[in-house]
Amino acid sequence: MNTTTLAAFLAVDLLLVFTPGADWAYAISAGLRGRSVGPAVTGLIAGHAAYALVAVAGLAVIVASSPATLTALTVAGAGYLLWLGWGVLSSPAVPAAGEESADASRLQVALKGFGISGLNPKALLLYFSLFPQFIDPATGWPVAAQTGLLSTVHLTACAVVYVGVGVLARTVLSTRPSAARAVTRISGAMMIAIGAFLLVERLAS
Repeated sequence: MNTTTLAAFLAVDLLLVFTPGADWAYAISAGLRGRSVGPAVTGLIAGHAAYALVAVAGLAVIVASSPATLTALTVAGAGYLLWLGWGVLSSPAVPAAGEESADASRLQVALKGFGISGLNPKALLLYFSLFPQFIDPATGWPVAAQTGLLSTVHLTACAVVYVGVGVLARTVLSTRPSAARAVTRISGAMMIAIGAFLLVERLAS
């Protein structure tokens, strides 16, 4: 894989990663609740890494060619986003005073992050639709190696952006409770809107 192809992929990938969505909403929410952003981002990246392993194993082609499987994953992801969005709207985050969350709480934060990105149809479509456009078996690189390299670039971009989003939310909004509530409600509404759109689009197709 040459550097031109890799640079082109990075440019497209960054556009997608910088597009606010469920991952952004969760990173913002985690930052506003006074937790370390680390566990939340770790969970989000773990969800993307799970898709990366599937893609490297070559199962992306199988899933992408199975409408029933793709529909089931999309519906599951949309339903999860609806549930999370409602939870965020019902209990908007505010900057928390005092110590960081306990270890058990950090684990729950990470697991929820894994669920958000692991069931996010955006991540599913990224690996199964975008990656094949930048993979060329004629280059001499094994397809698995190319997929692994692209996955590493994507995971790195996600980690940097999500940490930045979470830290920025915590720093900028930490002394503005009303603004924090507004941002969290917007994040929750965004989750619900994305989930509803994906659910309607998939069931109508």
